[in-house]
Amino acid sequence: MTAFSTLPLKPALLASVQTLGYAEMTPVQAQSLPPMLQGRDVIAQAQTGSGKTAAFGLGLLQALDADTTRLQALVLCPTRELADQVSKAIRKLAANIPNVKLLTLCGGMPLGPQLASLTHDPHIVVGTPGRVQEHLKRGSLHGGGIKVLVLDEADRMLDMGFAEAIDDIIGRIAKHHQTLLFSATYPDEIRTVSQRVQKDPVVVTVDAPAEQKPAIEQQFIEVEPAHKLDALAQLLAGERGQHALVFCNMRRDVDAVAQELDRRGYSALALHGDMEQRDRDEVLLRFANKSCNVLVATDVAARGLDIVALPLVLSYDVAHDPDTHTHRIGRTGRAGEAGLAITLCTPRERPKAANIEELGGAPLAWRTLKIAPARGKTLRLAPMKTLVIDAGRQDKLRPGDILGALTGEAGLEAKDIGKIDVFATRAYVAIGRALANKALERLRAGKIKGRNFRVRPLG
Repeated sequence: MTAFSTLPLKPALLASVQTLGYAEMTPVQAQSLPPMLQGRDVIAQAQTGSGKTAAFGLGLLQALDADTTRLQALVLCPTRELADQVSKAIRKLAANIPNVKLLTLCGGMPLGPQLASLTHDPHIVVGTPGRVQEHLKRGSLHGGGIKVLVLDEADRMLDMGFAEAIDDIIGRIAKHHQTLLFSATYPDEIRTVSQRVQKDPVVVTVDAPAEQKPAIEQQFIEVEPAHKLDALAQLLAGERGQHALVFCNMRRDVDAVAQELDRRGYSALALHGDMEQRDRDEVLLRFANKSCNVLVATDVAARGLDIVALPLVLSYDVAHDPDTHTHRIGRTGRAGEAGLAITLCTPRERPKAANIEELGGAPLAWRTLKIAPARGKTLRLAPMKTLVIDAGRQDKLRPGDILGALTGEAGLEAKDIGKIDVFATRAYVAIGRALANKALERLRAGKIKGRNFRVRPLG
């Protein structure tokens, strides 16, 4: 690996890199940043957590002229959750460049506020293809000055049917621009897209050394369809089931499985594309702050989910294809933590398992599970509960204000308070389950930052 200081980056960007504690480049950064900074197109195969966001973030910020008020960089992401993460990362990298305006434009959000924000051109837009395409068609977004286009997690955008929208967007922006394409997998469809939208790209493929690869143990369990729920509940009752992600292939199964787990005493929530955006955001937030033990999700809905310590991933159904299976198991075993990925496989799903085995080039690890019949309801509740405060950044509310109110008038200790998330109009705080009602009563009776705000439990 190489030091960031060896790159010809603007002093403001080097200062941000130093502030963020980045010293050495990750492999994908070391291979992709030099050609990016030369203005070359790049196609990079890189997994989540490899440092790809910082790579293209630095690349597009290096090309940015903050004194010119026009849209100069566009980043397309498959989901709103990922777009939010990317926006936060780029904002941190741009912290030392004055007056950089970045907007996040995603579907599932009201159009009005977005139109109001677009009365003055932003420098950078991060968004989902459908909503970005809509703004370009309306003329509320002007793509004639774009210098850098980033397609992040391009394989998932193709899986989600965004190919036509992406082609339409490219047809509506500046003809001469740099295109940076990032994908966790490298199927023929990605090569075809690259040939269509890129010019002589530098190809970067990063395979982490064995000692850096996450320690993921995989297990496959054959189970009859009628016993799947009992098997799932039994596995979740194990040591690693305290914080687990369960994948289903169908949306209707997500709801059914989450409801059955809830009935059996688990803190389980469903996540799929039919939900309202705020409901999806709150489910993800509760899973991240440990107010929910088990998240049951479709593959598309779970994109953008970034939980560092996730000990267990369970596939209730075998994934439709090997690439999707790879994405699923990659949700565990991150940041040096050991992870376990278990797949329940009915006899009819054996051919899908065989495809996964063939692509992996190694035999699957099959184990048997002696399924015990369900014995009534046993509570396995999450350690935290979430409280919602109907105030946020617009009310000048900060995490420190909430922490101060809870450790002050409310009388809680800092160790009893979990993650605090503050958004534009509301804030969420995780409290130890046993003390959540006390915290709620004290916050309702007292004040936060000298003011009374509505406080309520979530879920």
